[in-house]
Amino acid sequence: MDVLLTSLEGVLLVKPDVFHDNRGYFTEIYKKSGYNKLQIERDFVQDNLSYSVKGVIRGLHYQVKQKQAKLIKVIRGEIFDVAVDLRPDSPNFGKWESFILSDKNNRQIFIPEDFAHGFCVLSETAHLLYKCTDYYYPGDEGGIIWSDPILNINWPVQDPIVSEKDKKLPTFADTFGNIRRREKPKE
Repeated sequence: MDVLLTSLEGVLLVKPDVFHDNRGYFTEIYKKSGYNKLQIERDFVQDNLSYSVKGVIRGLHYQVKQKQAKLIKVIRGEIFDVAVDLRPDSPNFGKWESFILSDKNNRQIFIPEDFAHGFCVLSETAHLLYKCTDYYYPGDEGGIIWSDPILNINWPVQDPIVSEKDKKLPTFADTFGNIRRREKPKE
């Protein structure tokens, strides 16, 4: 198993070992000891399965107090996955990075606490399996509208399918406007 660092500290792209033969392939989706070696030392308490059709955007979601880290894997299809840094003390506060996850590349993304998460379905359908470090609490939901002008995410879809709930999410400025991005020190 390999791990690739990303531009957002703590967000890790995981490349599990995949063993192919004439019958198909085998891969471990999660093995605590293996992930601990990658410095993903979390206790996951809830597994979720999400099914969506092409053009759906879900997100950008996070929990406010009952923060969740997530380990995300696409088991069927392909998505454009996005993590947004919501840590005010981070030099990457308000910045995002995207990843293509699919059943073909078998990659996983680890998104730590204090990040918003969203995705867009690129294939006809997609099934995502994701592990969370805390339970979902409906009263603790936070979110940023997918089309936020400050984040300016380059979603690879025109006329996305978005839930009524997600259409009403606040902007980044509405939620974090009083928090200034910490600038990287000049060398």
